[in-house]
Amino acid sequence: MKKVLTIAGSDCSGGAGIQADLKTFSAHGVFGMSVIVSIVAENTSRVIGIQDIRPDMIEKQIDAVFEDIGVDAVKLGMLSSSAAMEVVAGKLKQYHPWNVVIDPVMYAKNGCPLMKSEAIDTLLKTILPLSDVVTPNIPEAEKIARMEIRSVKEMEEAARRIYGMGCGAVIIKGGHRKGKALDILFDGKGFRYLEADRIDTKNTHGTGCTFSSAIASRLAKGEGLYEAVQGAKDYVTMAIAHSLSIGKGNGPTHHFWRFFPG
Repeated sequence: MKKVLTIAGSDCSGGAGIQADLKTFSAHGVFGMSVIVSIVAENTSRVIGIQDIRPDMIEKQIDAVFEDIGVDAVKLGMLSSSAAMEVVAGKLKQYHPWNVVIDPVMYAKNGCPLMKSEAIDTLLKTILPLSDVVTPNIPEAEKIARMEIRSVKEMEEAARRIYGMGCGAVIIKGGHRKGKALDILFDGKGFRYLEADRIDTKNTHGTGCTFSSAIASRLAKGEGLYEAVQGAKDYVTMAIAHSLSIGKGNGPTHHFWRFFPG
């Protein structure tokens, strides 16, 4: 069985973060492991509080996984501080894992910041160059590329700029635009366009975490880049279509829609 590690924040409500990643790994038939970098007290409506894990404990968790089990892919999610980014980057350089997928989580679904503003420069300099794939949504891509995105052409330009920061490939997720859900994949050679019908639901908590974790799972199992991204797109689209009306706000996607109904 292939092994995939998520390095991210914990969402106690179960819809996003580490919890969404582990569910996605299981749904794809890979063995999931986790390194928690922040504990987030949140639910479907709001973020109540965030407590970061000490950098030395982040390092020890990573060492525990790599020195014994090893990994076939790594997904990076919420890294709220420069300190967390620095220690994670150091360990990735030490262990040189394959298939590093980075979801540059900056905001919760309700708009609450999950990354300190001063950490964005650290993200660009130390984390992005280590990625095989990076998956920003439009607000995140605007922050990283330092430009507004209002059209497909501007999505393409943002992808070029982010790729130029040292990424292996960039996927700009178009879920924040109107019309069909269009994502753009750029690998430095050309663009691929992944489109799906938009699903009329508010229950999209954790979609970004789920998408990036699905990509990591598929890369770990040996799929090529485009095949992995398209398969992840199909998976998260169906997870949204079968989303769960849990909680008072934005409910979670249904990670196990293939196996049992909601």
